[in-house]
Amino acid sequence: MRRKSVKWVIALGILLFFTVFSGRGASAEVEKSTDVGNGEHTFEKLSPDKVTTKWNDSYLFSSGEDALKELEALKKRSEEINETFRPEFENLSGPVLLDYLETDKEFSKSLEVLYIYAYTQNSKNMNDEFFASLLADSQDLVTKYRKSNSFATLKLTSLNKEGWDRLISEEPKLEVYRPYFEATYMRFAEHRPMNESQVTYLADLENQRMKLETKALYEITNNVTMAGNITLENGEEFQINSQSYNILLSTDKNQEDRKRGYERRFYHLINESDSMASIYSEKARLDDLVARQLNYTDYYNSSLYGLYLTQAQIDDMNTVFKERKGVFESYNEFRRKKLGVERLKPYDLMLQLTDKPSKNYTYIESLQEIQKSYSGMNPIFNEIFLKTVTGNFIDVYPDPEHGKQPGGYSYGLCALKAPTLIFINYNGLINDQKTLTHELGHNANSYLMGNSVDYLYCSEQIYEAEIPSTFNEELFVDHMVESSDKDTAIMVLADHIAAYQNLFTRQPMITEFEYKAHQMCAENGTVSGAELNALWTGLSKEYRSDSVEYYTEDSGEWDYINHIYFTNNYYTFNYAVSKAITLALFKQYKEDPKTFNKNYVAYLSAGSTMPPEEKLKKYFGIEINRQLFEDAMSVVKLRIQDLNKLEKETNGSKPDSAVETLNVYSGTFWNERRKV
Repeated sequence: MRRKSVKWVIALGILLFFTVFSGRGASAEVEKSTDVGNGEHTFEKLSPDKVTTKWNDSYLFSSGEDALKELEALKKRSEEINETFRPEFENLSGPVLLDYLETDKEFSKSLEVLYIYAYTQNSKNMNDEFFASLLADSQDLVTKYRKSNSFATLKLTSLNKEGWDRLISEEPKLEVYRPYFEATYMRFAEHRPMNESQVTYLADLENQRMKLETKALYEITNNVTMAGNITLENGEEFQINSQSYNILLSTDKNQEDRKRGYERRFYHLINESDSMASIYSEKARLDDLVARQLNYTDYYNSSLYGLYLTQAQIDDMNTVFKERKGVFESYNEFRRKKLGVERLKPYDLMLQLTDKPSKNYTYIESLQEIQKSYSGMNPIFNEIFLKTVTGNFIDVYPDPEHGKQPGGYSYGLCALKAPTLIFINYNGLINDQKTLTHELGHNANSYLMGNSVDYLYCSEQIYEAEIPSTFNEELFVDHMVESSDKDTAIMVLADHIAAYQNLFTRQPMITEFEYKAHQMCAENGTVSGAELNALWTGLSKEYRSDSVEYYTEDSGEWDYINHIYFTNNYYTFNYAVSKAITLALFKQYKEDPKTFNKNYVAYLSAGSTMPPEEKLKKYFGIEINRQLFEDAMSVVKLRIQDLNKLEKETNGSKPDSAVETLNVYSGTFWNERRKV
């Protein structure tokens, strides 16, 4: 998951996404490899003794005290910018606009550094009062700057095409920023604040929304995901928290243990639903209030407009995934037989399908396999990988007992041209490996973008940002399936198909839940936990499989989903959009790696220099329409067919390696994919 940046478009509340890397090198062994695009090149192999597992963000601030000093300095700088440019904007000229743009850019860079320092340290320990306070103060500074910059927001969103042409003709250096002006100001002419009072009001609403997000993440970390203890069959006391729950259900072959863990959290979430519903009700009210202030029907309408997507595109996607959810029944039957159960239960859905589900992959082993998955890619991806994993830019291991937030994200630091800060909770499972390569995909995107375009163009829409991360997952799975023994290959492929089921059913469902929960809040003012539980359960029945025997009670599973509390709402359907695009991209990669690499590097480097749909069509000829989603489900069907073939062959001749079969599998799969 890519975390939002702090490069706000003042007063409009648009949050852009970007990250950048520095040119730090990494010590490594060297071997030769053949690059698909450039002939022979040096492929640096990871040196395990150089790998780091904790953040070292002293390059942001050497201490908390220094961060506080910067906070005060930025408060004063915000006032100075207002005093300097407010009078000049009354008769705005091209040279003044350029001066303002550069000044605003430098301020935003400094604010970004401060905010990311506060946010990342707070996520490492949600109970650290100093960083909780610093994060709140940083959010207040963002609000203050939005207010003090209201004169610029009002002026620039009010200009018509002729006004922009005049300013750019007066200062030719502004021409390179024309796409930025279009994306940031021109296209929002119908969705702009009307006066400074409204800007101030909106800034205060955005501040409340940021504070509610922080509050929700605190509650999830400290209460919602802390479900209490169970007693395992062997008599051991086992604590259920955000990390241990996933480990238990993924690795414990004892179904009764999994059932106890599942039920402990299932009923705990129901008990927590009223308190989280209170937070969500207030959030929904503020969300839609902000949207209506800017002439949107609601925040969903605002989100789609900001993403350059239409309601029709998303409706087509949801329709396809609901209509074709039956594709997954063959996979569910495969899982049922593999587990030897009469009927699948919800606590059977995560267990790794291998003889040794508790097998643990060390962090180093995971990095080595991820690096190998880049073998067919442009060598720049390996260079980015090495810079990141050896430079203290990944905080690796879970620590829920000391307030470390669940989940994972990457947070870019464009301002300092430093590597992305990656936050994960690594437990050594196959799914953790995919999370790691997912976040490293964001890294590759950020590096290429940050080293190719101006700071103001280091941004992209959510579904664009998720394309390189989900593409990395396909690379990793393809490598593991082709290079592993058959037992491991089956486990990896089965896990990946389960991820497809999650991406193409659960993630769009979460967005539908958000939308309808917002509607309920708009109609009733507030909603209870029971009402949201019923809504969640009703929607899940439209997407989930009938072959799984779910519990009859309404589920409070929505409680712990970080995304629904974010200020940038309706995040999760972007995963489905991006994965559908990724499967189309992976087809091109398999057919012509050389051409694909050239286009892929250019695509990831372009940032927001052009609209997202234009960029996707220019480099890959892909459009977001119903056929894209139909094709994605056809790919899933083929993946499931190959899983069953692999299992059948494993139960037959049982060769020592899966390589021979999987080479056939890979070729068959992508040859068939060309017919889709």
